[in-house]
Amino acid sequence: MPKLAKPLTDIQVKNAKVKSADYRLADGGGMYLLISKDGAKYWRMDYRLNGRRNTLAFGKYGDISLSKAREERQAARDLINEGIDPAEARDLKRQLANDANANTFEKIAREWHTNRLSTWSASTAKNTIDRLQNDIFPEIGKLPIGKITHQQMIAALRKVEERGAGEMAHRLKTTCARVFSYASQHGIENKNPAADLKDVLKHVKSEHFAAISPDELPAFLTKLKENHARLYFPTRIAIHLMMLIFVRSSELRTTPWSEINLETGEWIIPWQRMKRGKLTVNPDTTDHHVCLSRQGLELLRELHQFTGGSKYLFPNQRDHEKPMSGDAIRMALNRMGYEGKMTTHGFRALAMTTLKEKLGYRHEVVDRQLAHAQKDKIASAYDRAQFLDDRKKMMQAWADYIDSLRNGAQVLPFKAA
Repeated sequence: MPKLAKPLTDIQVKNAKVKSADYRLADGGGMYLLISKDGAKYWRMDYRLNGRRNTLAFGKYGDISLSKAREERQAARDLINEGIDPAEARDLKRQLANDANANTFEKIAREWHTNRLSTWSASTAKNTIDRLQNDIFPEIGKLPIGKITHQQMIAALRKVEERGAGEMAHRLKTTCARVFSYASQHGIENKNPAADLKDVLKHVKSEHFAAISPDELPAFLTKLKENHARLYFPTRIAIHLMMLIFVRSSELRTTPWSEINLETGEWIIPWQRMKRGKLTVNPDTTDHHVCLSRQGLELLRELHQFTGGSKYLFPNQRDHEKPMSGDAIRMALNRMGYEGKMTTHGFRALAMTTLKEKLGYRHEVVDRQLAHAQKDKIASAYDRAQFLDDRKKMMQAWADYIDSLRNGAQVLPFKAA
């Protein structure tokens, strides 16, 4: 029968002397204190499993007490009794811990971002990573994603909110929640602390783009006329065209002359340049007929004499190979005294309201001219064919209405047939 080791005492461990060679002091159950000839003391445990002998290291005495070493020995014995090699279990645990620490929020967020690129437009992809880089990565980017707490997530979002960017904070919360979810779907455990922050951030009231009312249009036309001499000629034409055709600002600014036939007055925007045509998933592949009025065509012919040699209707003043800046029209409106009262996008709201309330056109006709998405795809295709003639008449009526206001004539409500 093997001799049972007498358990060690704290005094024995502490007072164990250094000898000329390494030696052991047994504590029982395969565990012993290894005293090296250089004076260091280590806890070790020998064991057998599946016919193989192995040694498990618990750490250095001083860092690991006698009682703690015994706890480690018992835990190892429990694994051995279950047929599990404690050394392999320890190595696996370390590897998982290393992997968890390596899976930082920034690393996973960048993987998620790369994975989503094929479904986003270039601007969406850039805006998303820029927001994360500016506001989230500096706060929690280096933290293991599985260890990020609700408090840390809230603190990062609060900084964004406190600088007055409440809507941005809400968007970032949604983005972060998607990153945490992406990690979970790849087997990386985390608490997704952004998912349930429903009442933490302040409510942000949805605001529409500023737009003048139909009754304020005459005063606006007067103000525009007064500022003609102060406005850069193409910018002035751009404002007039926005009023007459109310396409999206980005669609107007980036229009090349090649899309317009000045002889026939036909202007068709290819679907690839339309808002819904840029969607990666289920894009709307319908070209948009602008439906130019007589006045709109006259403006374009006048503009062609000024910028016809450039690629775009509205080339950038510094680089004619690029289109006009997105802020050009907005800044011009601000200089006219309409800051906070009228935006570039506001021309679309103004047209829709006036065409329905003052000129009596049906919502469907105006909505189609605005190139809004239709919920029913079959009805959408039908509407486009059915309303084209109506839209041409409406756009001419709209241009004539603006002229009548500019000239101070009394305008009677028009009822579309």
